[in-house]
Amino acid sequence: MVNEAAAMAQEAENADEIIHYFAQEWAPGVFIHMQTMYMTWITMAIVFLLFFVASRNPKLVPSGLQNVLEFFIDFLNGLMEGTLGMKGRQYMAPFIITLFMFIFVGNEIGMLPQVGVHWTSPTNDINTCLALSLTVALSVYVIGVSKNGLGHFKHFVSPTWAFFPLHLLEEITKPLTMALRLFGNILAGEILLVVLYQLSPWIIPEFWVMFSLFIGFLQAFIFTMLALTSYAIVFAHHD
Repeated sequence: MVNEAAAMAQEAENADEIIHYFAQEWAPGVFIHMQTMYMTWITMAIVFLLFFVASRNPKLVPSGLQNVLEFFIDFLNGLMEGTLGMKGRQYMAPFIITLFMFIFVGNEIGMLPQVGVHWTSPTNDINTCLALSLTVALSVYVIGVSKNGLGHFKHFVSPTWAFFPLHLLEEITKPLTMALRLFGNILAGEILLVVLYQLSPWIIPEFWVMFSLFIGFLQAFIFTMLALTSYAIVFAHHD
């Protein structure tokens, strides 16, 4: 894998394209973006290591990495409790925290210097963003039915049956808009960073990197908030 990653980095350096996905055909008509796969695995490994290291020797008065992660957890717990209620927060906390951290870390690794490894964000690929939004959308149905039975679907005809087409259209377009928003912002940021480095290798790209780090956090926050609004209907009557 190391040799292949190095070869991919060299190919990225020599190629004319700005963003490199390194698509490989695994079956007739089936292509896999290997760059996205590698960056996804790296993102998952980073998230796992962050929590593993921070939780090895937890302190009553946190410091360092433990303090940073507890800040994010407290921040997300506040969002969940305000949107889903106490029971909803307890039920959804593991998934929501993992979702936010994956998107946040994934957004930021594309800002790393291109030294030895061709760093990109897995969220600069529409396939990753769409997979995340569909996971949220489908899990809403699964959790909704498990919590409320078939009554979960009554909001489709609320307040009357005349609103069914509108609610159905919303269910179809919401995952798509969530995916496109995340994908568009991260991809545009990485393209602009590459262009800035080509035009002015010093000073200006560094300012854009700092701004992009904030954008990475903001996009993770927005995606997580949209996910929470989707889950809110499931837990609306559970507190």
